[in-house]
Amino acid sequence: MYDYLIVGTGLYGCVFAHEAKAAGKKVLVIDKRPHIGGNVYTEKIEGINVHKYGAHIFHTNNKTVWEYVNRFAEFNRFTNSPVANYKGELYSMPFNMYTFNKMWGVVTPEEAAEKIEEQRKEIIGEPKNLEEQAISLVGRDIYEKLVKGYTEKQWGRDCKELPAFIIKRLPVRLTFDNNYFNALYQGIPVGGYTKLIENMLDGTEVQLNVDYLKNKSELDKLAEKIIYTGPIDAYFNYKLGTLEYRSVRFETEVLDKPNFQGNAAVNYTDRETPWTRIIEHKWFEFGKDENGNDIPKTVISREYSSEWKPGDEPYYPVNDEKNSALYREYKKLAKQERNVIFGGRLGEYKYYDMDQVIAEALKLVEEKLR
Repeated sequence: MYDYLIVGTGLYGCVFAHEAKAAGKKVLVIDKRPHIGGNVYTEKIEGINVHKYGAHIFHTNNKTVWEYVNRFAEFNRFTNSPVANYKGELYSMPFNMYTFNKMWGVVTPEEAAEKIEEQRKEIIGEPKNLEEQAISLVGRDIYEKLVKGYTEKQWGRDCKELPAFIIKRLPVRLTFDNNYFNALYQGIPVGGYTKLIENMLDGTEVQLNVDYLKNKSELDKLAEKIIYTGPIDAYFNYKLGTLEYRSVRFETEVLDKPNFQGNAAVNYTDRETPWTRIIEHKWFEFGKDENGNDIPKTVISREYSSEWKPGDEPYYPVNDEKNSALYREYKKLAKQERNVIFGGRLGEYKYYDMDQVIAEALKLVEEKLR
């Protein structure tokens, strides 16, 4: 008999599994996929650690979490500095003095602030939709070139139809700072995220290709408690309705050249280009292999945003009023499951950054194992 059956080998499940094993508990970890790591899984192709489920850049201001992950992997000094491509015009992200200089020819922070202020005045009163919200924050020019098309592709809807709250703020920096994340600690695990997960699960029993929900009655008998990190509505067989997500589809290809775009991430912000961005994976590790040698080939992934449907990988919860209300009903059911703990992005129907997932798992560790 196991003390814990952990469903899912993403960060939440693996942090808890590691700590439970360290506390002397008997643990079994299962995953329906053929690999560990959930969406942070990286696969080595041509000597490059390819982020199979989209770019994952670790960033945090939480020193405890940073020190925790560094126990399992060394992190490099990667800083996220994406580039926006609008019909062949290239702009720095997040919006900073390089962006404003390219957009308007302004040179000083004062000139940039004046230009934004002048354009923001177009919106009078409370913004009624995402378009008005974005213009009220950064003005018409930046909205049209760098926000509108990208956001519409991401959400599959016109910006006028999207609620204002989706863009609570758009970072405007009146400095020449291209660091996208306002985080003290940032980087990518050397050797890829799969290595990090392997180290977390070292010595723990793991079974892959096991579908928990299809074999629930037998699996539940194996353990005193279940940590469930799958979709909460799927656990209850969607009996109250289906929670909505946005999904992402990837087209990945190996190119016989050393450099495709010169940056890890390039966002395509016009509406006509069907993909939202292209990731060139080698630049997460500065184009070098583990021995510090240049890599002769490159691997790129085009990302396409799509409506989620059952069978697709759920990525981003649609936390609007309708879905949030439905989640609250599922949460009531979850509380009645005496031996099951629901956690992580899908179990809590919540958009978490990686550091937040780890912090939540460590909180659970304090409650259950300390």
